[in-house]
Amino acid sequence: MAKEKKAFPLRLDPDLHRALEQWATDEFRSVNGHIEFLLREALGKAGRLNKPNKAGGNQEGNP
Repeated sequence: MAKEKKAFPLRLDPDLHRALEQWATDEFRSVNGHIEFLLREALGKAGRLNKPNKAGGNQEGNP
């Protein structure tokens, strides 16, 4: 079963939104989907996205 997603309001500068909208269109994504993609990519590169390991815990070994 898919996880329920957290909804929250996000205010963006109109120019930033236009740039994101064009980029998302170029990548065949919605703006929301592209923002989520970019955030996951940035969190992964920063080592801040905890992924479950084979034992069921996260990267730090915590359950």
